Amino acid sequence: MTSGADKIVSSIIQEAETEANAIIEKAEIEANSIIETGEKKAHLEKEKILDEAKKQSQMKYQQIISEAKMNARRSDLEAKEELIEESFHKAQEKLKNIAFTSSAEYKQSLIEIITEAALEAGGGDLVVQLKEDDVAKIKDSLSNIESTVQKETDKKTNLEIGDNINIIGGAIVKTKNGEIEVNNTIEARIERFKKTLRYEVAKILFE
Repeated sequence: MTSGADKIVSSIIQEAETEANAIIEKAEIEANSIIETGEKKAHLEKEKILDEAKKQSQMKYQQIISEAKMNARRSDLEAKEELIEESFHKAQEKLKNIAFTSSAEYKQSLIEIITEAALEAGGGDLVVQLKEDDVAKIKDSLSNIESTVQKETDKKTNLEIGDNINIIGGAIVKTKNGEIEVNNTIEARIERFKKTLRYEVAKILFE
C-alpha cells in the first residue's frame, strides 16, 4: 500500500475512532443523566413514602392518645356513676329501714306523702294504697288528711284504703274511677328527684 493510501486509511480510522468516542461519550452522558434522574426520582419517592409514613404514624399516635383519654374519661365517669348509684342504694336502704319502723318521723312523712298525693289528685273520692304494715299507722289520721285536702281543694274528700301493695313505703293515691293516679311511693319519689339529687350527691362526693 502506498504512503498516500496509508494516510487516507489512517485518516478514516482516526475519524471513525473520534466519532466512536463521541458516540460513547454522548451515551455515557445520557446514561449518567438517566441514572441521576432515576436517583432523584427514587430519592423523591423515598421522601414521599417517609413523609406519608410519618403522617400516618402521627395520626395513629393521636388516635391512640385520643382513645386512651376517652377510655380514661369513660372509666372515670363509670366509677363516679357507680359511687352515685351506691349512694342512692344506701339512701334507699336507710329509708327502707325507717319505713319498717313505727317511728313518729315515718308516720308524719306518710301523712304528708298521702296529703300531697291527694291534693295532686284533686280531692274527691280517693283510694289510698299502702304496704300492709302502713295501714295501721295511718288509719286514725285519714279524717285529718281528708279535712286538709277538702280545705285546700274546696271539694268534699273521702279517703278509702285500697288493696295492699308491695313497696318500701309511701303511698299511691288515685281517684275511685281510676282516671287519676299519683304514685308517691318512696321508690317513685327517689326516681323523680334522682336527676336533681344526682347533682347534689356528685357535689358531695367529688368536690
